[in-house]
Amino acid sequence: MATTSSRGWVRSISSVASRIYFFLIILQIPLFRVPCRSGMCSTPIHVISSQLIASEIFPVAVVKALLYPGAIANGLVRNMTIPSWNNLLNIYNLTNSKEAPAATDLQRLEVLAGSYFSVAGALVGILKPGRMSMFGTLLVIWGLVKEGILGKPVNTDPAKAVYVYPTMLIALICALSSIKYDVKKVMKSVPARPMAKPLQSSSKSKLK
Repeated sequence: MATTSSRGWVRSISSVASRIYFFLIILQIPLFRVPCRSGMCSTPIHVISSQLIASEIFPVAVVKALLYPGAIANGLVRNMTIPSWNNLLNIYNLTNSKEAPAATDLQRLEVLAGSYFSVAGALVGILKPGRMSMFGTLLVIWGLVKEGILGKPVNTDPAKAVYVYPTMLIALICALSSIKYDVKKVMKSVPARPMAKPLQSSSKSKLK
């Protein structure tokens, strides 16, 4: 009974955490500030959108579909307006991302890869919470720490300094809490130690 209740408690925590993480990513709540091809990016979706538009891997409509929920949320919060679908690339300054140098992304591979994992983990986590969002968040944090503390790559422009918002801590907690731990499997993984018992044949031989 205790194992069943604990499993249900763990599942409820992981599902709630994965939903919170999904809304943090899809609504484009600012988590950090880092230079990217479109200027300064503050969300994982913005980072991958600038790279996808520049590389032309996916159609523009797919990128706009990722950006639109966050654009609606930001438009309603700021000036109570819904942005136009056709004007999304201008809003996020993505029209000139193709002309930006690719070195901007290559110098921050951890942030770029972590952003891909974060967005994919947020989308997949709604159906089945997993470890993808955790890996993505940790990669992004490592990339930000490497640039902010270790100074790699070197940044001499104060306007393009790396910054981490407090919401990144919430994203990290949600990413870690969204992992499902099967209590039953953990209990089974602990091998039972067999108790040593004297053999009946040896005890009988001693009596004879």
